Amino acid sequence: MPGFVEKPEPVEVPGLEHLHTGKVRDLYRNAEGDLVMVASDRVSAYDWVLPTGIPDKGRILTRLSLWWFDLLSDLIPHHVLSSDVPPGAPADWKGRVTVCRSLRMIPVECVARGYLTGSGLEEYRRDRTVCGLALPEGLSDGSELPAAIFTPATKAEVGEHDENVAYEEIARRVGAETAARLRQATLAVYSRARDVAKERGLILADTKFEFGRSGGGGDEDALVLADEVLTPDSSRFWRRDEWEPGRPQKPYDKQHIRDWLASPESGWDRHGNTPPPELPEHVVEQTRARYIEAYERLTGTSWS
Repeated sequence: MPGFVEKPEPVEVPGLEHLHTGKVRDLYRNAEGDLVMVASDRVSAYDWVLPTGIPDKGRILTRLSLWWFDLLSDLIPHHVLSSDVPPGAPADWKGRVTVCRSLRMIPVECVARGYLTGSGLEEYRRDRTVCGLALPEGLSDGSELPAAIFTPATKAEVGEHDENVAYEEIARRVGAETAARLRQATLAVYSRARDVAKERGLILADTKFEFGRSGGGGDEDALVLADEVLTPDSSRFWRRDEWEPGRPQKPYDKQHIRDWLASPESGWDRHGNTPPPELPEHVVEQTRARYIEAYERLTGTSWS
């Protein structure tokens, strides 16, 4: 089963309990019971966590997520408590840490789509639907949808695919009221972020969110925005001046990596069980440059 080429050993830090090593983030719990997320430079493609990282990627994702959480705080509560590095942590953790409230996570990938691409495009070409939602004829790769749609997915383990499912299936799994609240929150956050991106010359084609709850009922049981948010790892951003429906768009993500791995130059069969090779320097540099450009365009600040 695909997964990590070589899963890293967790870093031991006094006062922190290691909970999980994910594709990109390592998760710990501190003595107060809060979660400590540490974003690495790891990168995944075709269900593999690759042997080559992208320098500064973890810091870019962390800083951009914190920027978005702050920008969205009037719209929905979030899980961030601080970005302080715990005492005794490695120096390399600086700029990679998010200390968060511990939540009861809702096991749904909440996806909003405003444009047709990716797995949504594949389903549309087959059935003229996305997650069971009927769409008009005549759409193509990169087409803007008549209105943004909520297309949830079930969460998968490392090495497995998230599975797109119909809204009715999510309502069955988490309850009709929770499903309705997830849909409303997802589309509201997407709408705000889409408008922010548009002001900066970008298109937010689609994105995914995760939500949790902090309490046992009442106001404390409100949805809380969690994990990362609106980064090139969780979202498709395109430059508005490059957008041209009917062909694949140029995203601000790891597409350079996917393209190289699928090319004859890599010599790798992505349909087999052999782990992928190390990435060449030019692919690493191009990918890093796209992450930095996304950060700088969205925030209006220099990365360096």
